[in-house]
Parts: sequence; structure tokens; C-alpha cells
Amino acid sequence: MAASKKAVLGPLVGAVDQGTSSTRFLVFNSKTAELLSHHQVEIKQEFPREGWVEQDPKEILHSVYECIEKTCEKLGQLNIDISNIKAIGVSNQRETTVVWDKITGEPLYNAVVWLDLRTQSTVESLSKRIPGNNNFVKSKTGLPLSTYFSAVKLRWLLDNVRKVQKAVEEKRALFGTIDSWLIWSLTGGVNGGVHCTDVTNASRTMLFNIHSLEWDKQLCEFFGIPMEILPNVRSSSEIYGLMKISHSVKAGALEGVPISGCLGDQSAALVGQMCFQIGQAKNTYGTGCFLLCNTGHKCVFSDHGLLTTVAYKLGRDKPVYYALEGSVAIAGAVIRWLRDNLGIIKTSEEIEKLAKEVGTSYGCYFVPAFSGLYAPYWEPSARGIICGLTQFTNKCHIAFAALEAVCFQTREILDAMNRDCGIPLSHLQVDGGMTSNKILMQLQADILYIPVVKPSMPETTALGAAMAAGAAEGVGVWSLEPEDLSAVTMERFEPQINAEESEIRYSTWKKAVMKSMGWVTTQSPESGIP
Repeated sequence: MAASKKAVLGPLVGAVDQGTSSTRFLVFNSKTAELLSHHQVEIKQEFPREGWVEQDPKEILHSVYECIEKTCEKLGQLNIDISNIKAIGVSNQRETTVVWDKITGEPLYNAVVWLDLRTQSTVESLSKRIPGNNNFVKSKTGLPLSTYFSAVKLRWLLDNVRKVQKAVEEKRALFGTIDSWLIWSLTGGVNGGVHCTDVTNASRTMLFNIHSLEWDKQLCEFFGIPMEILPNVRSSSEIYGLMKISHSVKAGALEGVPISGCLGDQSAALVGQMCFQIGQAKNTYGTGCFLLCNTGHKCVFSDHGLLTTVAYKLGRDKPVYYALEGSVAIAGAVIRWLRDNLGIIKTSEEIEKLAKEVGTSYGCYFVPAFSGLYAPYWEPSARGIICGLTQFTNKCHIAFAALEAVCFQTREILDAMNRDCGIPLSHLQVDGGMTSNKILMQLQADILYIPVVKPSMPETTALGAAMAAGAAEGVGVWSLEPEDLSAVTMERFEPQINAEESEIRYSTWKKAVMKSMGWVTTQSPESGIP
């Protein structure tokens, strides 16, 4: 049979989207932003002790290779020539901390995931050293001192893992968030891999000055972090290096393609949702829930528990944009918990069926504070509770309450954001895996009492990374001019309950949140290696 002619589509851009629960590789048409093909692999999470969350950095890396290979195969079946892929962007779970050996290329410990709580005692002892009248950590980084950020995880590794201490002493150690680990590995690893990160990921380490846009000597001294192990900080859109994968033959098809976009997943979603104007906001429903609002060229500091963070810097000579962010630790993770720990659903999709059966939580409230509470409380002592149970309560009500919990947490952040910005949002742009759940989206509109707007292509995180990569200087296949950005079709969910009912449910939720606090009173056994 004659070889069929390969379809010509113009320049394509690939995006690695490495999230907490899965890895994806997606390929977009740079002229239309259409998603042509993708592949996804679920990632294991390890819980060696209560409150600890780890992942294997090599498993993460191999999942990236696997997704690239499988996507390239799928494109081949569609008669799409992969030599049209002109650039690759990377987006990643943020704050997750990896230390590896630059001589052997081996990780020196598992990746300590952003959700991990083992550093609580580290945080407590550090916070005693911050002068009450001058919180230089918050004013330089925009972040509260919390287990969430990389610096305290890195401090823990330096204090507790002999292999890490030894590699640092012998000048063999490299530190990075997942983007750095992937870019170093994909650009050759021990054979000349590029050790870099971008401003958005750097701004989540607690070692980065978000005003000067460089690693901060005072912060590194405060946390006791040697600066030579840190990656070079670059913009979110420039050529960092070229793909160089020797051992993976199939993924090697992309040999020599520039890696030219890098954004922490929440920044990538902000770009993918085209929130380029001041005051535009998006909420991503993944493992956690993250609401970001573009504040333009100035840092807005929150009085209501939100973080100030770098939104993006789309080019070496382009200006930096900042965002206010509300972070919720547990959103999709609560569904995974109902599936894996309680076994009341077999697949994540089933939750919609259960919730639909009852259409109400029947007075049951679920506060999934598995990792303490993040914004707007920053209360590490909180733990998850399910309250308001009666003999009538069944698994359907608990499923409904779990979905409601995601919506209530978003409402708390939206309230804080409205108070900080002074301009209430007229609608909420949403994306992420959970947005395919129609009951969740309708509930969200009801609880916020504003319309919820969802793009028909929910992979906005990957799209943002692809846009940054395709627009980079030296690639130039993706225009970010407003008139060139393709119009996106949207689905709208309008509020359907009356405002009064919405308020009653919300105030009961707040009562439940208060009951979840102050749960862990003594120092939990969260330090030391198992």
C-alpha cells in the first residue's frame, strides 16, 4: 500500500503538563490553538507516614517520556508529521522539591510534594526567628511561612537526609522544582543538561525576591540554603535548551526541538485562559484549587490571606506581571480519597452519579483539611472533618458534600480576593480536570452567585505552556497579540438558587471550618526518616 500523504498543518507546539496526580503531553496547532492529540499517565503518590507526601522523580521523568512517545505514535496514526513540532513548553506542579546528583543524574531522595506536612516543626522554629515588626520573608516573597513552599522542604532534606548533605558538601547537588528536574533531564541530564527554572516557579520557593526577580541572599541565609545548588532563573518564554534524549528512542523523535516555555501550572492556566488584563481571574480545579487574579506590573499584598506571586514574564525583555493567588490544598484530591481510601467510588467520574442521586448533602458538611487549611486561614492545625451526620446520611450525601466543599473553599477565596481588589468579579473563568463535572460547575455558580464560565477545551494549563513556548524569541510560531488569539467557545453556568439559600449554606460551612481547626495540638511525629 502506498504511504499515505502526511497532513500539513503548519507549526505545532508540544506541552508537558506534569501535575500532582498525572502527567500529560499534548500537541497543539499554533495557528488555531486546537488540541491535536495527547496522552496521560497517572502518577503514584507515596505516604510513608501520616502527613508525608512523596513521589519518585524517576517515575515522573519516565511518565514524561511515555507520554511523549505515545502522543507521537497517535499523531503518526493521524498522519500528522511530528517534525512539525517546533517547540515544547513545560508546566508543572509547583513547590514540589527535588535534589539530585549532577554527576550520576540520580535523585538523592524522593520528591517532597507541595502538600507534604513533615516540615511543620521546621516552620515553627523558623517563624520564631522572624522579627514581629519586620516580616522580611513575606515582604520579599509575597508568601506566608508555611509547609507549602520549597525552602522549608529543602531545609528538611538538608537536616535529615545524609545523602543530600554529603552531595552538597561535595558540590554534586542540584536543587529544583519539577520543571528544573525535567528541563535538566530533557536537555541531556549529566551530558550538559540545563539547570534552570522560570520566574513563576522561582517565586514559589520562598528564596526568590519577587521585586528584584533574583535569588535573595538574605533569604538563603535565613533558611540556610547554599546558593550554588539553585537553578538559573529565566523568563517564562525563551529557549532554555534543546531536547536531547539518548536512551528513549521513540521520544528521541523530538531530538533538537527547543524547550522554550516554562510556567508553574497555575500561571500556565492564567496564560491559557488569556487572562492578560488587570483584574482578569481564573480558577483551576486540580488536586488542589487555585484562584489567580492578574494584578498587572505591581505586587498587590493581601490583607485577607492571599499570596502575592509572579504571574508570568513572557520573554527576556518583556515586563513581569504579578497575581494575587488563593490556594486550596484539597480539591480533586478529596475525590481521589473517596476512591482510594474509602472505596465508595471506583472511578473519579462516579462521584457525579452519586451526587446526582440525592441532589443535596442533606445537612452534611465536609471540610477536607487533610493538609491543614491553606488560604485564607493558613492554619496547619486543622484536619479533615465530616459533620452534620444523621442516621439518614449515606454515601451519596457524603459525595455531594465533597463537591460542595470544593465550591465553598473557592467562595472563601473569592470573597478574600474581592476584598483585596475592591472590584468584585462579575464571573469566574474555570478550568482543570474537575470542570467536566456538571454538578460541580452548577453548584459553584449557585454558591458564588455569579456565572461560571468554562472553555470548551479544558486543558488550559498545557495550552498556556504551549503558548509561552511557541511565542518565544527564536521560535516565533505563536502570536500573543490580542487580535491573533483564537476565540474560544465557552459554556456558561448561571446561578439557579436564590441568594438567601446560598448564604445560609455558606455560613453553615464556615461553622464547620471552625470545628476543623486546632485539631493537632501537640507536635505530631512528622520529623525523622521512616
